[in-house]
Amino acid sequence: MEQVTYRLGCDIGGTFTDFVLVNNITGEFHTNKCLTTPSDPSDAIEQGIRELAQILPGFMDNVEEIIHGTTLVINAIIERKGARTGLITTKGFRDILELGREKRYDAYDIFSEYPEPIVPRADRAEIDERLTFDGRVLKNVDTNEVLKVLEKFKKDGIESIAVCFINSYENSVNEKKIKEIIEKEAPELFLSTSFEVLPEIKEYERTCTTAVNAYVKPITFWYLNKLITRLGTIGFDGKFFIMLSSGGITSIETAKNFPVRIIESGPTAAVIASQHYGQMFNIADMFCFDMGGTTAKSCLIQDGHAGLVSTFEVGRVQRFQKGSGLPIQVPVVDLMEIGAGGGSIAKISSLGLLQVGPESAGADPGPACYKQGGDNPTVTDADLVLGYLDPDFFLGGTMALDIELSKKAIQEKIARPLGTTMVEAAFGIHDLINETMASAAKTHIAEKGGNPNIVTVSAFGGAGPVHTYGLAKKIGAGSILVPPLAGVGSALGFFTAPVAFDLSRSHRKVLDEADFKGIELLFNELEQESAKILEGAQSGDEIIFERTLLMRFVGQGAEIDLGIELKDFTMFSKDEIRTMFDEEYKRLYGRTSVESPVEFVTFKVRASLPKKPFSISKLSTQNRNLETCIKGERQAFSVIKKEYIPFTVYDRSKLFADAQFNGPAIIEERESTIVIGEDAKAKVDDYGFIWIKIVKSGGPIKSDIGQVGGYK
Repeated sequence: MEQVTYRLGCDIGGTFTDFVLVNNITGEFHTNKCLTTPSDPSDAIEQGIRELAQILPGFMDNVEEIIHGTTLVINAIIERKGARTGLITTKGFRDILELGREKRYDAYDIFSEYPEPIVPRADRAEIDERLTFDGRVLKNVDTNEVLKVLEKFKKDGIESIAVCFINSYENSVNEKKIKEIIEKEAPELFLSTSFEVLPEIKEYERTCTTAVNAYVKPITFWYLNKLITRLGTIGFDGKFFIMLSSGGITSIETAKNFPVRIIESGPTAAVIASQHYGQMFNIADMFCFDMGGTTAKSCLIQDGHAGLVSTFEVGRVQRFQKGSGLPIQVPVVDLMEIGAGGGSIAKISSLGLLQVGPESAGADPGPACYKQGGDNPTVTDADLVLGYLDPDFFLGGTMALDIELSKKAIQEKIARPLGTTMVEAAFGIHDLINETMASAAKTHIAEKGGNPNIVTVSAFGGAGPVHTYGLAKKIGAGSILVPPLAGVGSALGFFTAPVAFDLSRSHRKVLDEADFKGIELLFNELEQESAKILEGAQSGDEIIFERTLLMRFVGQGAEIDLGIELKDFTMFSKDEIRTMFDEEYKRLYGRTSVESPVEFVTFKVRASLPKKPFSISKLSTQNRNLETCIKGERQAFSVIKKEYIPFTVYDRSKLFADAQFNGPAIIEERESTIVIGEDAKAKVDDYGFIWIKIVKSGGPIKSDIGQVGGYK
């Protein structure tokens, strides 16, 4: 008999920590959810695993790998709970973190605020070294000068050092020299150098990214070491991977060295799962919607691929104002994140209007109905009052909710100040959060050249399936897909991601003057470096390489990405590269300028190993009686009639292939609840995916749902 082995996905969110355990032989899944423990996230991980062990005693002895996603890094940045960090930079560049791009994110607000630099000015030091723009050394590092800086840093209590010299992306000789000195003279200090973290052009972004990496490196190092030790005490001795912001997974050692790469670790996983399903069903435009307890994440997936961006921001002073946060220049899935989750707090604004979020009640104390001392009304409290959630079946009945506490919080904090009824206030909270998410979704889809009327919305997260119907109606989408285990979709998404790592290097060169042999050598170096990073992750697998060019018109400040064939770069002609650039530029911006010269700016390589995706078993065909799937009937609020009406409640675990029913309906499972209005109908496919179609009064919305397992 073949030995049973498992893979475990574990995603730490702001409110809940999710677990998915998959049997590698049978494909069977086991899931769990428990409240996140903000003071020490590893507590929740151990608790959740021990709860799974009550169902499958001793399973940890046979877990081959654990894939982990965490909000630890981004929380440390936002809450400023990282290590005291020192920055060493070139003489004259000490204030780069304040100067930034010297551009106001709001030209008309003279009082606009900016985030405090991650490294205070007193903890920054200058070294009298210099390189030219093309990498020639003008002045070498003086060892004595470095030793004086180290002495001061030690005296000041610096724990981690970031090194970022001007133009070091072209030649790392001076950064390598200072690295040797620090490792010899101060090995107890954590160190991040820009030639390893981000050897790319743009001094401000490179310095900020390197400083952030140094800032969170100690906390990530100690957390991962502690987590591995705790896992070892409960029987785990397999391989441990971390989800990257770019959609791949990487080893624990790489995560320790480059924690800035795992800032968007958790939110990315649901997008990768949605991308997998989009490819599986050949859906042209998929809109991933993942709503948890603290935030809502979304991403437009076109032709089976989620886009990547090379720069994003964290810790914005103004949440929706680009330029008001810290720029991080690492590959990240192009998702949109807003403060809208089940724990988002409802309050009356200074203008006397209802406001929901971005503040969240989190896991502690959580919504009022959690009975943990919270007295602020939240989205979950509103959903409970509206009848969408069963207070006795939250988390499968393991966590009872108190609806009276929800009513009290909504009545006292919202209804009474607004002079309205408690039910109207509850619906106002539910509808406003849907409107907030819909407005952001329509903007995101439009920016990517998509059409919200033709997307299929895929629902993930504990709160996602509750709100997807309302969101879809507001953006005009007619099709919804709720995959199996949607409530733990991020943890499940880990299994669809490949072991991968992205490396890049800037080397500016006008196309007409470029040496294609030199570019091929540069790509080879990147491939060798990335392959080395993947060493030991999975033995015996062939590494897959992908190459990307970042190019622009000479004089521009922004580049476009060009994916190219994996072949000797000298086999390309300059005319071919120019044609590829013009075609992509015209696709993005509607026109190009064939007479203007273009230049190479950055060269990128992604190294990945073959995916090890999970397989979903087909549903049983024994039960074909829909009546046996009905749990009962519950009064819930209709967004169309604006009153309570009876909703039929279904048990998702009992639904069978080809089961069809009309709304109003509620489908319950342990991890989440699906709400379907009276103008929609649902169908279950062979693998348990639920396809929902919303019908307009004038007839059905045109949709691809019939072609992907929905309706004939």
